[in-house]
Amino acid sequence: MTDTNPDLIRQTAARVLRTEGAAVTRMADALPEDFEAAVEAILNVTGRVILSGMGKSGHIARKISATLASTGTPSYFVHPAEASHGDLGMITPEDLCILISNSGETSELGDMVAHAARFAIPMIGVSKNPDSTLMKAADLRLTLPDEPEACIIGMAPTTSTTLTLALGDALAVAVMERRGFVAENFRTFHPGGKLGAQLAKVSQLMHAGAALPLVDADLPMPEVLLVMTEKGFGIAGVTRNGALAGVITDGDLRRNMSGLMERNAGEVATSNPRVIAPDTLAVEAVAMMSGRITALFVVEEGTPVGLIHLHDCLRAGVL
Repeated sequence: MTDTNPDLIRQTAARVLRTEGAAVTRMADALPEDFEAAVEAILNVTGRVILSGMGKSGHIARKISATLASTGTPSYFVHPAEASHGDLGMITPEDLCILISNSGETSELGDMVAHAARFAIPMIGVSKNPDSTLMKAADLRLTLPDEPEACIIGMAPTTSTTLTLALGDALAVAVMERRGFVAENFRTFHPGGKLGAQLAKVSQLMHAGAALPLVDADLPMPEVLLVMTEKGFGIAGVTRNGALAGVITDGDLRRNMSGLMERNAGEVATSNPRVIAPDTLAVEAVAMMSGRITALFVVEEGTPVGLIHLHDCLRAGVL
């Protein structure tokens, strides 16, 4: 059993992180020569980007494939051993292959290399050995810097896998930015969970049409109360010539109790209410609903087109 001194453990952790971080920094300062060409090749592919690798390289390949797919580039991981037993049929001439092998001599990738060559499928090789079998066969070569592994024996894949993963992220983000990929596109591939909720727009959560509690400014208050009760939002939008002129809330009713039933909607309404546009993110609507505000009218060119309630945001998981 080695020394379990906490200081030594922390020193080891710091050494590993510094070793890997320094390697990534050096790669950033000297990107692989074919990096730009690889980005263009991915952008131009009409099929999918196929990732493959064996062992730890396979785990990294899966992650790169998932990142590409989630940022607008159709991608799929094919296990090299399974490829040799029928899964080569998943790879078509419309695809592009990215094969990963730290040494460049992973035998399990042999059939995929031969398949790519046979059907003229573009292939990008990722390896630290530019003279390896994989890199010689590749159309484009992303050569990793030959940096030491971070483990004490210098053999466990650590720095090399970190470099490969970072390079994959750099490829995915460069492709993503060249595509003009934005938050709205991102939500298309992430509809579930907290991330999807935070990227939801007001238009996707708002109530519209017959559900809106809208009243004309000249409508007598007894009829306004009926509308507010029927719609159930605790608010009414007051309109003049179709435009939103104000709102009536429960608070407005309490402040105008004296002679309330003898007034009309325009006389009771609070003018210049907070409103929001339909293409605004729902998280911004939540930020605007501070204090006692629990609902906002959604307005487009002055006309109310929807209503978003705080409860809608809570149900959608925005908060």
